[in-house]
Amino acid sequence: MSVKWFVIINPTSGNGAAKKQWNPIYNELKKQQFDFYFSFTEHKKHSFELIEKALKQGITKFICVGGDGTLHTILNGILSLNPVNISAIKLGIIPIGTANDWIKTYNISKDYKKAIQTIKAEFTIKQDIGKLLIYENNSTVYFNNLAGIGFDGYVVHKVHQFKYLGFIAYLTGALLSIASYKKSRLEIKFNNLVIKEKTLMLLIGICNYSGGGMQLTKNANPTDGLFDISHINKITLITLIKNIGGLFNGNITNHKLVKNYKTSKLKITDLDAQKPFIQADGELVGSGSFEAEIISGALNFIVPNF
Repeated sequence: MSVKWFVIINPTSGNGAAKKQWNPIYNELKKQQFDFYFSFTEHKKHSFELIEKALKQGITKFICVGGDGTLHTILNGILSLNPVNISAIKLGIIPIGTANDWIKTYNISKDYKKAIQTIKAEFTIKQDIGKLLIYENNSTVYFNNLAGIGFDGYVVHKVHQFKYLGFIAYLTGALLSIASYKKSRLEIKFNNLVIKEKTLMLLIGICNYSGGGMQLTKNANPTDGLFDISHINKITLITLIKNIGGLFNGNITNHKLVKNYKTSKLKITDLDAQKPFIQADGELVGSGSFEAEIISGALNFIVPNF
């Protein structure tokens, strides 16, 4: 097949905005002389089937029309298929989500015409990808932005139906839940270090932003082959309210209650009967014990050349 690009649209992204905006996006792709075909996803794992078919047809250039969740699903579709030509694959995004956290690291425009111009230039960055092995269901999950266990996963679970509100949903959920959340006892192993204690949350970052623009990990670098870990043992509602600004400008990572680390691999063992939730890229992916490792320079993302 001579078609060069495959466009995957999640019609539910941005509270239905992707479906409404598809016609002007389609026209702009034609105007900028893209050679493509497209498909709307019909269910959560549909993109896996679409990607498998496209790869068999020799297509290596993909465009995601959606938000962080859609990008996460497409990424998992590509990597779970373990294509032999992974180095030839390029993935671009026309962002129509609500939080749009991943694009903030690269300053990808929310203006679809500018986003398409970025994709047309085909400047790529080989970004690190996180790989989770979740024991509960023996599943493998990949993530391109940030994963977490504990309070972070609990908030995602609580506000999932309100995620279209972006950071408002996450922040409100965090403030309403912090006092009542029951911490889990975790054993966290990495870099010959063992932390065994009740933990509020553990964040495993690759890029800079999550939760609708919050900066919760320190010195995030998506190409250094290392996770940026934030470990928080405890924090009170009053401390959280006092540091709301710090959640968004990154100063929260300098707080004495936040411990920062760098590592390429870690193992988390849940020591309680009540299994804490695990989230990856703002999606609930499981609960309880898991291992995480970074795959350095795993995938080519199309980003602006600044």
